Amino acid sequence: MNWTTIRNNLKQYMLLFVLLGIIVLFQVLTNGILLKPMNVSNLIFQNAYVVILATGMLLCILTGGNIDLSVGSVCALIGACAGTFIISWGWNPHLSILLSLLIGIGIGVWQGFWIAYVRIPAFIVTLAGMLIFRGLTLIVLNGLTLAPFPSEYRAYSAGFIPDLFENMHLFGVRNSTSLVIGIILAIAFSIYQIYSYNSRKNKGYSVESLLNMGFRLTIIAVAIIWVFYILANYRGVPMVFIILGIILIVYSYFTSSTVPGRHIYALGGNEKAARLSGVKTRKLLFLVYVNMAFLASIAGIVFSTRLNSASPQAGQLFELDAIGACFIGGASATGGIGTISGALIGAMTMGILNNGMSIMGVSSNVQQVVKGLVLLAAVAFDVISKQNIRFNFLSKLRRKGNKHHNIDEQKSSTS
Repeated sequence: MNWTTIRNNLKQYMLLFVLLGIIVLFQVLTNGILLKPMNVSNLIFQNAYVVILATGMLLCILTGGNIDLSVGSVCALIGACAGTFIISWGWNPHLSILLSLLIGIGIGVWQGFWIAYVRIPAFIVTLAGMLIFRGLTLIVLNGLTLAPFPSEYRAYSAGFIPDLFENMHLFGVRNSTSLVIGIILAIAFSIYQIYSYNSRKNKGYSVESLLNMGFRLTIIAVAIIWVFYILANYRGVPMVFIILGIILIVYSYFTSSTVPGRHIYALGGNEKAARLSGVKTRKLLFLVYVNMAFLASIAGIVFSTRLNSASPQAGQLFELDAIGACFIGGASATGGIGTISGALIGAMTMGILNNGMSIMGVSSNVQQVVKGLVLLAAVAFDVISKQNIRFNFLSKLRRKGNKHHNIDEQKSSTS
C-alpha cells in the first residue's frame, strides 16, 4: 500500500476516527458510564430527532449550501397538532399521526413554492417560517402544555421491541431478540456490500482494494453486533432505533443509487449546468423542501413521544443541531458534497459530546463553547481539504522512510 493510498484512506475515514477518539475519551473521563447499556439506550432516545433532521437538512445543503431554519418550529407545531387531536379532542392516535404528517407535507409545499418557484432565498423563507410556525404553535396550544399522550401514540417511538426468546439469555444477555437482530443485520450488510463490490467491479468501475473492503466490512459488522449486544443487556432495541435505521437505509440508497439522488448533487455542484443538462432544478428544489418538512414532522412526533407531552417550548435550536451535524459530518458549505453516513457520524458526535459532558457535570455554557469549536474545526477541515493543503507529516515520514531504505540498500551492496 503506497503513501497516496494511505493518505486517501486517512481523509476518507477521518470523521470515523475522530468519533471513535471522542467515544474513547469520554468513556475514560466518565469512568465507563458512557457505554453502559442504559446510557447507550438513552443516547438513542435523546438524539433520534437530530439524526432525522440532519438527514433532511443534508439534502437541503447539497442543493447549494441552502439550509432550513424552520425545522425546530415545525417540530413544535406538529407536536402541538398531535397533542390537540389526541389529548384535547380524543381522536384516534394512528389517524392523528397520519394527519400530522400531512400537515407537515403541507408546510413543505408552502415553503418549497416560495423557494423554488418564486426564487426567494431559502434563508429568508425558512427564517419567516421559523417565526410563523412558532407563533402558530403558541396559538394552537394557547401557551399551555398538553400531557400525557396515550400508550398507543408513544408505542411508535418510545417503546422497545418485545423479546421473542424470553428466558433464552443467548450469550448471557437480557434480551436475546436484540442480539439476533444485530447478527442478522451484520450478515445482511456484509452480503449487500460484497454484492455491490462485485457488481461495480464487473461493470468496470474503479473499486477499493479487496483488503481494504474486507477490513472495512469487518469493522462495521463487529460495530453493529456490538451495539445490539449492548442494547440486549438493557431492555432491547428501542422502536425509534428501527425508525432511524429505515430512514438511513432509504435515504442512503436514494442519494447514492437513484437518478433523482444524483441530480441533487449535480444541482449543488453547478445549477446552471445541471439545468442545461436536462435536470428540472426547480422541481427538485421544491421536493427537497417538502421532504425536509416531512422529516421534521416525523422528528416532531418522535420528540413529543419522548417528552410525553406537547410543549410550546419544544424544538428550540433544533435547526442548529441538524445543521451542525451535517457540517461536522463532512457536508460542504457550498453544496454538492456530503453523505448520509457523514450526517449520521456528525449527529453521533454532537450527541456524545452532549451526553459525555452532561455526565461529567460540565455546565451548559461550556458545552456550547465546545460544540461551537468542534463545528468550526469541521468546516475548517473542509476548507483546508479543498485548498489541497497536503499532510506534510506524511510527506516527511515518506521521505524519511525512503532515506533509510536507500541507506540499507547501500550497506547491503557494499557488504
